[in-house]
Amino acid sequence: MPRYVAFFGSINVGGNRLTMADLRYAFEREGFEQIETVVASGNVLFDFDDRPTEGLEELFAHMMDERFDITSYVAVRSRDEVALAISGNPFAADGEENLVHTQFLARQPSEAQFADLIEGYRGRGPERLALGDRALYIDYVDGAGNTRLTGAFIERRLGCRGTARNIRSLKRILAKMD
Repeated sequence: MPRYVAFFGSINVGGNRLTMADLRYAFEREGFEQIETVVASGNVLFDFDDRPTEGLEELFAHMMDERFDITSYVAVRSRDEVALAISGNPFAADGEENLVHTQFLARQPSEAQFADLIEGYRGRGPERLALGDRALYIDYVDGAGNTRLTGAFIERRLGCRGTARNIRSLKRILAKMD
C-alpha cells in the first residue's frame, strides 16, 4: 500500500493547539492505516490506496474543520515527492538544514507569479528563493522567525496556499517513510 505524509499548516502555532494523539485518532476514524506522527507540528504518515492526493488534501482539511474547528491547509505528498523536496532544493547543499525549507504549495504557480514574488521581495531580506514542482524552496539565511518573507506574503504573490518544513524535518520524515 502506498505511503504518504500529510503536512498540516497552522498546527500548534497561533493558538491552534492539537495533540498528535488526537490527530492520529482522527485518521484512524477515517479508516487510514499505519498512522504515525513526526514532530508535534502536524506531520502525519499513513498508508492508503483509495484516493488521488488531491482528494486526500480536501478530506483532511474538512476533517480539521469539522473535528477540531481549525482551518488548515494540508499538503499530501508521496515518499518520492518528499525525497524530491530534499534533493531538488538547490539550497540544501550549502544552507543550514534548519534554515533551508521546502514550502509545499496547493498548486504549481506560473513563472510570472514567481517573478512577481521575487520582484516584490527584492531588497527586503537576504532570503534565497527557487521554484520547484508544487514547491517553493527557501533559504531563510538569518532564520525563519526573523524574516519578512511571511506565508501571507508568499500566498498573495503566488496565488496559492502552502506549508513549509525545513530540510532537517524532511529528512527525518523521509527516513520514517522508508
